[in-house]
Amino acid sequence: MANISILITSAPAASQNAHSALRFVQTVHASEHKLQGIFFYQDGVLNANQLQTNASDELNLYQAWVDVAQQYDCPLLVCVTAATKRGVLSQVDAQENDQSNFNLGAPFQSVGLGELAVLMRDSDRLVQF
Repeated sequence: MANISILITSAPAASQNAHSALRFVQTVHASEHKLQGIFFYQDGVLNANQLQTNASDELNLYQAWVDVAQQYDCPLLVCVTAATKRGVLSQVDAQENDQSNFNLGAPFQSVGLGELAVLMRDSDRLVQF
């Protein structure tokens, strides 16, 4: 049994990568392997924007990630620096940047890049999408 972590660097609507990552996570959960966590970095932080709106016939990728966190007890870690640069702010980050609105909420967690290093240390494999 391997400990696997996921690194998502693709925006939800930019390519198929975020959708592929979701299917990979579901496959890992169905296997004998353990999912350590999912780290959203670069444009991947846009997956954590709770203000996304999809057409009714499209997969709501934001809700799918929320479901992953709840069903699989998997942390969803969002790089605070990459997120802030792209306008994805937690309530704390919004207050620290003198903003009144925020669009990143639980189960997504705003964390530093050091959390990616911890995930890598605790994992046998890191798979990037």
